[in-house]
Amino acid sequence: MRQLSAVDTQFLNFETATNVANIAGLAILDGVLTRGDLLSLLAGRLHLAAPLRQRLAFVPFGLDHPYWVEEPRIDLDYHVRELGLPPPGDDEQLGEQVARLHARPLDRRRPLWEMYLIHGLVGDRMALYTKVHHAAVDGITGADVLASLLDTSPEPATASPVPAAGTQERISAGEMLAKGVAKAVANPANTVRFLVDAVPHLDEIPVVSQLPGAGLVSRVTRDLAGRLTGRDPAPALPRMTPPRTPFSGRISGHRRFAFTALSLADVKRVKNAFGVTVNDVVMTVCAGALRQWLIKHDALPGGPLIAGVPFSLRTMGNQSAGNQVTIMITQLATQVADPVERLLAVRDAMRVIKNRSSLAPAHWLQQVSDMMPSALTGLAARAAFDLFAGTAGPINVVISNVPGPQIPLYVSGARLLAYHPVSVITDISGGVNITVFSYDGSLDVGVIACREMVPDVWTITDHLRAALSELVLIVEEQ
Repeated sequence: MRQLSAVDTQFLNFETATNVANIAGLAILDGVLTRGDLLSLLAGRLHLAAPLRQRLAFVPFGLDHPYWVEEPRIDLDYHVRELGLPPPGDDEQLGEQVARLHARPLDRRRPLWEMYLIHGLVGDRMALYTKVHHAAVDGITGADVLASLLDTSPEPATASPVPAAGTQERISAGEMLAKGVAKAVANPANTVRFLVDAVPHLDEIPVVSQLPGAGLVSRVTRDLAGRLTGRDPAPALPRMTPPRTPFSGRISGHRRFAFTALSLADVKRVKNAFGVTVNDVVMTVCAGALRQWLIKHDALPGGPLIAGVPFSLRTMGNQSAGNQVTIMITQLATQVADPVERLLAVRDAMRVIKNRSSLAPAHWLQQVSDMMPSALTGLAARAAFDLFAGTAGPINVVISNVPGPQIPLYVSGARLLAYHPVSVITDISGGVNITVFSYDGSLDVGVIACREMVPDVWTITDHLRAALSELVLIVEEQ
């Protein structure tokens, strides 16, 4: 058994009929793959993917975070499904189907995942859509789950032997309740730890940074800490006030999903020409795409959009389960018309948050979550959503860049052509999420959006390709 962390639990707490915490991947495949192939593959490798074998066990009265317990019999017939697209089976039809599947919550009585084999794509392709609850995996561990099913050649590798079944650690409801009470008694220590470590960095915590006085308290405590330690205080962040956009506010329960691929070689050409990072180029391309979408809808704000940028806290070789992420906020320079000036502005903004994050307590998200008694975290999450849902929210959009393998991979002999992430949108993070996954010389992009706010989500992928082409053309003309 393994207990969920406070951050893991928050992904359960904020779910409502419209805010759903599924993260997923859409694999595009070349070759023949049957549902029987998938069932056989999973039966032989399920022991390599712990999040697919575990279900939730809740503590009585919600006094502590839930536990993951091994499900002794995984009903693969329930979890693995297949469907077909009607002709012509184009990408937009596939995106529409994925959007419907992604909006459906997972059954919390079972292991929190589903897999869909999708037939009928034009060009003799197939698709494999796999969704897992965010409480079970983050972007890195989600990719690890995928990797357990993949091979580096068309010939499937011999799976490692299934370990002998041992005696599963069990904990009774009474024991869970007793541990929960003990944690509640000790909770003031978590609050003190948070106040000492995180208060100087309130101005970089989404939601918290928008509260009245947060910037002042943060600045005063940083200056005081600097005088007491004799070190220069961390640099101040600009006040990041998100402008209102068509994708601000309370989202619906319906989704749109679009996907595309960008050339990693082109991104690196731009990176090398301007002395920036790959992530700077990705952020700038996203800024350019959102700028064009907002112009088309006569809704471009005079100031920059504010983006939430997730960062992994995993160190090399860290294979531990659960979520080990934090999120920083940055200005996206959508108000800058010139693409090169926009790139340099994004670079400078990213440097600021990197410099600050190197001085901040890396696990502030965990500390914020730990500070509150478990029984109240669900109420707090919903209260925060209610507070910001009617406003522009603490951020306008989430943009994430997840590194992946740069070699061809296969699923039971079918070649993986692309892997497009499908992420989360919420009332307080904005109605658009752009996630990028690098694979085999490509940046595979997935754009998930609220259907009512962004019905034309495929135009964003058009703008992404155009924004990169614009930068590449400038490099070629230099």
